[in-house]
Amino acid sequence: MQIQFISSFAVITQDPSASRRLYIDTLGLPLAAAEGDDYVHSEDIGGSKHFGVWPLAQAAQACFGTPEWPSDRPVPQASVEFEVEDAAAVEAAAKEMEEQGYPLLHPARQEPWGQTVARLISPENLIVGISYAPWQH
Repeated sequence: MQIQFISSFAVITQDPSASRRLYIDTLGLPLAAAEGDDYVHSEDIGGSKHFGVWPLAQAAQACFGTPEWPSDRPVPQASVEFEVEDAAAVEAAAKEMEEQGYPLLHPARQEPWGQTVARLISPENLIVGISYAPWQH
């Protein structure tokens, strides 16, 4: 597996309003969301390709296809994604992770916005993604 860079870091929130108050109102980060979306993010913060505040319900939807996080799994506090060279490399990395004993939350797949990603939960209870986002290359 050849990790090229950290493509994304997002805190995961159960209270999007409280998180927006900290990250936007208090820290002044230039985070924005599409109309009607609680996921605020930016590609314009120095030192970061992508920083976001990801609602837990959206993380659950992305990982499990339901807005409820499974009660038998620890609730993650953040998500970090590591970029590889292309979509095929995501599939190979996912296989390698499974072979090393890390069960995936879901296999490599292409998201509606064009990113290919496979995700797992780390020993620290973070969502870890191996991804390929074409616009970051």
